[in-house]
Amino acid sequence: MAIRILMVSPLSIDLRQARAWRKFLGLFLAVCLWSSSMAFGGEISRKVLLRDITQIQGVRDNQLVGYGLVIGLSRTGDTQQTFFTVQTLANSLQRMGVQIAPGVVVVKNVAAVFVTATLPAFARPGMTVDVTVSSVGDAKSIEGGVLLLTSLRGTDGQVYAEAQGPLVIGGYSEGAAGNVKTVNHPTVARIAQGATVERDVAVDLSRFRTVSLLLRNSDFTAARDAADVINKEFTKTIATAVDSRRIDVNVADSGALSVPVLISRIQNLAISFQSPAKVIVNERTGTIVMGGDVKLSPVSVIHGSLTIDVRTAQIVSQPAPFSNGTTQTITETKISVNDPPAKSIQMEEGANVDELIKGLHTIGATSHDIIAILQAIKAAGGLQAELEVI
Repeated sequence: MAIRILMVSPLSIDLRQARAWRKFLGLFLAVCLWSSSMAFGGEISRKVLLRDITQIQGVRDNQLVGYGLVIGLSRTGDTQQTFFTVQTLANSLQRMGVQIAPGVVVVKNVAAVFVTATLPAFARPGMTVDVTVSSVGDAKSIEGGVLLLTSLRGTDGQVYAEAQGPLVIGGYSEGAAGNVKTVNHPTVARIAQGATVERDVAVDLSRFRTVSLLLRNSDFTAARDAADVINKEFTKTIATAVDSRRIDVNVADSGALSVPVLISRIQNLAISFQSPAKVIVNERTGTIVMGGDVKLSPVSVIHGSLTIDVRTAQIVSQPAPFSNGTTQTITETKISVNDPPAKSIQMEEGANVDELIKGLHTIGATSHDIIAILQAIKAAGGLQAELEVI
């Protein structure tokens, strides 16, 4: 047997160690870079642009409403009982030189409707906006109808747009003699670009001396952070947090070429925004929505149910054959009580509402039970968040 002896020099050992250390350092740096990227990404994910959480005071939409007629229906319009439809039709024909008596008009292809629209900020004459048409009578469907020229007015009574055109409906109603199939709402329709703006409602931004940003959600910290990031961007104090919702920006001190340029620059700034600790519950539907980092103080919840079932039965008692007795009806009442042992869960310090709800589900609590338990925990001071019941 031949024995081979491999001699390893100190230099080869150093080279191998160097390669191993090089691999270890490379892996370590990769892990560090990945961790830092995750931390950086998490920080970016918590950043929100000011344009997403604020609006400009004085720059807003306006609601418009009008009353009109939809014609061309296939005998699915308002019936004779809806008298204002016939009066409106008679008035429209009278303006066109046709004199009729409303009491003798019988039509089923006309429906009275309300027309609503949203007039956007900086709307100019000639622009078009979408409108929603809704029946106000007893029409079965307004499918296939055409809206006659209808004036849309604002809260000041002025006409801001005129609407007209064929309806687009997302439902239908078919059938007769009580056997009717209805899908969605056949009495509500839309007209895309169906209204034309007739009055200029644009805001003159050149007259703004102060641009006021309004937070959609009131928050003192967000207002302070927004003012700080604006001042840092312009390297001078031009923004001031007035309260928990409003931040005033001085236009003259900003040095911006125009107000739109200033607003654009401000809206693209980002701040760290934390959602408020809030729990919203809907008792009608059993819906629970949690926002922010909702925490609980140490609590112990005991939940049990007592069920009492009372049943009454009528028993007929008949006499024996060839006896002188009479048939009698006897009422028998049975009471059953089901009182299972109460189930309990315990939550430690720092637990959140999500963990509480999961624990309540494990003991068989329903959505309405959970809502009642949350209200009781809030009353006991164990819920460190705002609880809103809608």
